[in-house]
Order: sequence, then structure tokens, then C-alpha cells
Amino acid sequence: MEQVRIGIIGIGGMGSGHAMSIVQGKVPNLVLSAVADVRQSRLDWARENLPPEVSIFSDGKEMITSGTCDAVLIATPHYLHPVFGIYALEHGIHVISEKPAGVYTKQVRELNEVAAKSDKVFAIMFNQRTNCVYRKLHDMIESGEFGQLKRVNWIITDWYRTQSYYDAADWKATWDGEGGGVLLNQCPHQLDLLQWLCGLPVSVRAFCHEAKWHNIEVEDDVTAYMEFENGATGVFVTSTADAPGTNRLELTFELGKVLCEHGKLTFYRLSENERTFCMTEKEGFKTPDVTVIDIETDGQNEQHIGVLKAFTNRILHGTPLVASGEEGIRALTLSNAMHLSSWLNRTIELPLDEDLFLQELNKRRATSKKKADTGIVFDTTGTY
Repeated sequence: MEQVRIGIIGIGGMGSGHAMSIVQGKVPNLVLSAVADVRQSRLDWARENLPPEVSIFSDGKEMITSGTCDAVLIATPHYLHPVFGIYALEHGIHVISEKPAGVYTKQVRELNEVAAKSDKVFAIMFNQRTNCVYRKLHDMIESGEFGQLKRVNWIITDWYRTQSYYDAADWKATWDGEGGGVLLNQCPHQLDLLQWLCGLPVSVRAFCHEAKWHNIEVEDDVTAYMEFENGATGVFVTSTADAPGTNRLELTFELGKVLCEHGKLTFYRLSENERTFCMTEKEGFKTPDVTVIDIETDGQNEQHIGVLKAFTNRILHGTPLVASGEEGIRALTLSNAMHLSSWLNRTIELPLDEDLFLQELNKRRATSKKKADTGIVFDTTGTY
């Protein structure tokens, strides 16, 4: 095989963006061979904007079994990510899924089990892992040069969304259509990065405010407290209503603090291990000396294109993925735990009770209200 023929299921904002990137040749050896969508307006868009050799389907499963694709990119509403992922893998098709991996971990666990039995490539679109700042930070943490983690603080509120954004599609911001709000739509990338950099916490206490700032069913304002196995603590704050928003990640370690903000990585390096200093210093108010270091990166940040390049090369040459599909369950575990904690008004220990989460989710799905679909598709370029 010299090229990979890929079909896209769901050609809304994200799917159409991926389609145009592939058609424009931004991903070497990846060819768009088919698209599928249930909406007639999107099929019309495909006929008007995609090359005539691209096959068009109104059913994703029909596309999978059509013989037109070696791989599929799933960009549907969230509940369908595992559904199409399982179907494609079981029919011998490589899979890359948009985030999140799904809505609830029990369903995603089934997907992972199918992937484990398959010899096909399974990946997830965690494009923020291509960001040079996060890659460099990950490598430095893995090297152990910071010492043990003590504290995590992440304020990620630069997701501002208007009411028209939520009104654009009938599935958006509903329990039955989307399965969650800011945690499931905007934040899967940050939740993935959090666990990629720091590991999963052992407990979560969250406060998810539903419809606080918008006329929606789901959460648009969240504050969560986390505890990690080594005793480190963390706070995660997010919202789609802060203008201007903030994206500030602080990680405090035994040997200093790392700040990630405005695309820069800064290390406040202590002269010695804080734990040693604390227990041996005779002066009660003295602090360790600090050296401020601007950490250099390679400057590369390919985002979605980088993920698709790695996916294609994995199929053709067996080279590493940016993120395997199986890893998607970890970020989803965090958002499920935050939702469940808020719903039950208590701390949730990890691993969480997947049956209890699904039971509580289904209560909310049962009362979810169907919205009108305006048919509006926003251009997502530059929003990530």
C-alpha cells in the first residue's frame, strides 16, 4: 500500500475541515475517498465542494462496508464515536476518532476491547499533544528533573461560546444528543494533557454548573479539586462564558514551578529540593533561591495535520501515533468522574463506578429536550 484511502463520517464543522485539509494535500499519502453524513445539507455541501471522485454516503456503516476506504475518521456527535469505531474495526478498517472517545467509559471500554483484538490501527485526535510546549513539558517530567509533583492548577476558560453556537445543531448541549457540555466538548484535550503529564488522580470532587451562563441543558462552568496517589493536589477550572478567557497551567514540583501560558514554558528552578530545604533550613521565613528559565522548544505545532500524518504513517510504515485510540478512555474517565461528583454532591474515587455513572447519565437523557436544528455549520479554523 502506497496511499491510505480515508472516509470521513460526519462532515460538520470538524469533519469538513479535515476533508478540505486532506483534499488540499496537507497530509502526504492520505487520500479522501468518501464522506458520509445523515444531513442532506451536508451531502449537498460535499457535492459542491469536494472532488467528484469522492464517494458520498448518507449512512456511515454503508460507507465502511462499501470498499471505498482503508480507514475512517469519525467526526459525528459523541455518542456515535464508539458505535462507528467498533463497526469499522470489526470490518477490517483502520480508525481515527475525533475527541472525546465517547460519552461514557463503559461504552469506550467495549471499543477498546474490540481494538485489542484487531490488527488495524486505532487512533484518537488529541491534536494538542503535537504542541511543542506540551511535548517539551512531557519529556521534562518523564526525565524526572523536576522531582515529585506537588500541585496542579489549570485555568482553561478561553472557550468563549455564544448562545448561537449552542443553538446551531439539535444535538449540541443536550444530555441525549451530546452527553455533556464544556467537559465533553471543549476540554477533552486539556483533560487528556492533564493525565498525560500528571497521571490520573485517585479522587475528584467537582462542581459542574449546568445552564449557568447559557440556555442549555449541560454544564458551562466547572471547578474541580483532585488528589493524586503521591499526595499531590490539583484544581481544574473551565467555562465557556469568560471573556476574555485564560489558559494558564501551573505545575509545582519539589524542584520548582513550571508555568505554561501564552505559548511559553517557564521554569522557576529552586536552588535545592523544597522538601529538603523545608526540613533543614533554620530560618522560619526564608525561601529557596529561584532561577527563572525560559525553556526552549522545537517550535513545531502541527495540530490536526500532525495527528493525521502520524496515523497515515502508522498504517503505511508502523511508526508511532500521536495518541493511540485506547488512551481516550483516560480523559473521559476524568470528565465522567467530574460529572458524577457534581450529580451526587460527593467525592468520587477512581476507578469510578461505570454502571452508576451510566445510570445517572440515563436519568438526564430521559428528560432531555429535543431542539430544532438550524443547519448552521461554523468554521472551526483557528478555534483550537
